[in-house]
Amino acid sequence: MNTTANANLFCRLFDNLDDPSRLAIEMLDGVRISYADLIARAGQMANVLVSRGVKPGDRVAAQTEKSVPALVLYLGTVRAGAVYLPLNTAYTLNELDYFIGDAEPSLVVCDPAKADGIGTIAAKVGAKVETLGADGKGSLTDAAATAGAEFNTVSRANDDLAAILYTSGTTGRSKGAMLTHDNLASNSYSLVDYWRFTKDDVLIHALPIYHTHGLFVASNVTLFARASMIFLPKFDPEAIIKLMARATVLMGVPTFYTRLLQSPALTRESTKHMRLFISGSAPLLADTHREWFARTGHAVLERYGMTETNMNTSNPYDGDRVPGAVGHALPGVTVRVTDPETGKELAPDTIGMIEVKGPNVFKGYWRMPEKTKAEFRDDGFFITGDLGKIDDRGYVHILGRGKDLVISGGFNVYPKEIESEIDAMPGVVESAVIGVPHADFGEGVTAVVVCNKGADVDETSVLKALDGRLAKFKMPKRVFIVDDLPRNAMGKVQKNILRDTYAKIYAK
Repeated sequence: MNTTANANLFCRLFDNLDDPSRLAIEMLDGVRISYADLIARAGQMANVLVSRGVKPGDRVAAQTEKSVPALVLYLGTVRAGAVYLPLNTAYTLNELDYFIGDAEPSLVVCDPAKADGIGTIAAKVGAKVETLGADGKGSLTDAAATAGAEFNTVSRANDDLAAILYTSGTTGRSKGAMLTHDNLASNSYSLVDYWRFTKDDVLIHALPIYHTHGLFVASNVTLFARASMIFLPKFDPEAIIKLMARATVLMGVPTFYTRLLQSPALTRESTKHMRLFISGSAPLLADTHREWFARTGHAVLERYGMTETNMNTSNPYDGDRVPGAVGHALPGVTVRVTDPETGKELAPDTIGMIEVKGPNVFKGYWRMPEKTKAEFRDDGFFITGDLGKIDDRGYVHILGRGKDLVISGGFNVYPKEIESEIDAMPGVVESAVIGVPHADFGEGVTAVVVCNKGADVDETSVLKALDGRLAKFKMPKRVFIVDDLPRNAMGKVQKNILRDTYAKIYAK
């Protein structure tokens, strides 16, 4: 725990900076940003936010493409004592209406092209709107360019909120996971040490920054280590392979690794300058792990985290990085496996519910005290909803999800949301959405649909009806029309049978 008077994450990120001239961020176009410059830009941003009426504890919602100003917006928000609320750029206006209505931000930042639609939604909660485009330009950066760089970082306590990230449930409405300054700082400190980050590291940052992985793991860990990052606007396999000659670390989702393996330029020679490849946000297939080692001589380090907890476990830096396992509990974090019904802790190698406890675990769900209470044990352990086991060497294995969550391309997809949209279509009786193994995405979203006899419904019509209603990452990759869904004696749809039935539809 931090014991200084000001526990603001921004203070912990940048206090005691021994060399402000050090490189923090490099862009592909050659633009280089020092730590001093990054701090100054965050000061300008914080001044703009305050001038727009943002107060400590207020939410600042951002649906912006990846850019340095977008990262500065996060830093400036935290510095001003406000709560950062990143929103996936794929979310539709239909989806944003709920998030903004629930969080009630005082400011919403979006792409200029979306300002009118989002402005209508923001007006419902009295929020102001500023713009920030993919090119890093907009009303927000125009204002920041003339703002002062000096800013007295707002004092925050360990338990004050730094961010809210929405993570949906399989039923009911989406939940805002409340992350405190200490949740984020403590996890970053731990990862810097566990993954041996130093000021000499150069991270290839190709992840989005509206997600825990790219924003809190990649960015915060790099800054805490006083390292630097090469900031890519998006994943580009050929560019990444070229950058490996002067980088040391890559953080990615399984899709990164499967697509990099498709390039003949990926060799032991092209990766010899790298010291670490990290994968997370979705299960990395054991075959991908083995193929990567055979091609490069590097063993991918897989870890396990959640929106609500940041990182919980990691394969070791030194020692066996076991394919299909997510390693040991991180220092300060306790992981156990329990009987889902009784909560009793189970013996090693016994499958049950994974529960975690530590300074990384979130404060609770935004404005949902009953849901928060239901997800925590009396002794403080958070019930993850993931099924797994801990083997006799202490390695954690994730074996499934008790709530049928699908993780596709590193993003959480919740079947109930998609099923509700499909079930509302004319001619549809019911649907079941599942995830099945997919080499590129970890899991492919798959819909199985029952229709009225004679109904004019097929795969094409279902996908067309969903287009624009759901973010692209939630869209089914395949839709199957069937006569009925398998059920147990209680009438519950047996999704395990559906997963077995369609297990190999994406096999290459």
